[in-house]
Amino acid sequence: MANVLDLRRRIRSVKNTRQITKAMKMVSAARLRRAQERMTAARPYAKMIQSVLDSLMRRVDIFDEETGNLRHPLFAVREEKRVLLVVISGDRGFAGAFNANILKSALQFLTAAGDDKQFDIETVGRKGRDLLRRRYPAAQFSSGDDENPTARQERKGAIELMPDHPGMLVKLEANRVFDLAQSIISRYVHEEIDAAYIVYNEFKSVIAQRVVVEKLLPLREIGGQQVAGSTEPTLAEKERAAEAALTSGISLEAADTQQADEEAKKFGTANVDYIYEQPPEELFNALLPQYIASLLFHAMTESAAAEHAARMTAMDSATNNASDMIDSLTLTMNRVRQAAITKEIIEIVSGAAAI
Repeated sequence: MANVLDLRRRIRSVKNTRQITKAMKMVSAARLRRAQERMTAARPYAKMIQSVLDSLMRRVDIFDEETGNLRHPLFAVREEKRVLLVVISGDRGFAGAFNANILKSALQFLTAAGDDKQFDIETVGRKGRDLLRRRYPAAQFSSGDDENPTARQERKGAIELMPDHPGMLVKLEANRVFDLAQSIISRYVHEEIDAAYIVYNEFKSVIAQRVVVEKLLPLREIGGQQVAGSTEPTLAEKERAAEAALTSGISLEAADTQQADEEAKKFGTANVDYIYEQPPEELFNALLPQYIASLLFHAMTESAAAEHAARMTAMDSATNNASDMIDSLTLTMNRVRQAAITKEIIEIVSGAAAI
């Protein structure tokens, strides 16, 4: 059994750890508030783009008279033989099962898809990149001609990793998200891929979130979410998250944006004849990439908020565990000290009795 000095050192060490986890919890709570504000601020922009596109679709002849299909290539539906999967994970650890749940959903989606498809995986976040690197080979590229500066070499497997995007969630910038969206759109238009999916943590509030696999391309309808799979948190996980949020001053309710959403839906949707500076077809074609970028930006803002919420919950659990460990070690130390005192008293009394 450890002596009193060793137990005191352990208690001091656990107290220092508890101070660190408590500080990390407070930092995550502050970042979560900012992430929620960023989500709320970005929502009207996405809603307005949807409203304008809905209005343009009623005024633009984008349907083929012979087939009845949409003429725009982003609406073209093909057999899914080559699929792009964008996995949005975190860049840091100490977030509980946040990254593990996202990667688990991605791997389940890849397994369920079968062996007759080819997958390209692009990772946003270092945690997803590091795990998937150990499972799948990276795609190889070679220098090409002027028209195609980088040419892809022969595939090494059915699933390959494309260049990753680390640090994007740490400092989320609209320009980087738009560049990623343009890259996905270009690959789809040139038929390098037949579909695009994203895996991220959908976040409404601390207790209302889930990991979803959402279909990004081809588009089915403007404003509709194409969920290919989802994973809900357990009741115990919701209770732990709620307890951590309440102790950090975080509201359990989702932000009320109903009034702003209603105003955004009215933007450009009145039954009147608008006068456009550019032809409606050009506006429609120019806004669709912006719409895809807004979907990606929305997914990343929600993933960033979910990561901070998961880290806050994990640090709250670590703080509580440290407190329980301190109480247990203190009780053990008191017992050891009392046993030592009792032993010394017995030795003194035995010696006095022998005299």
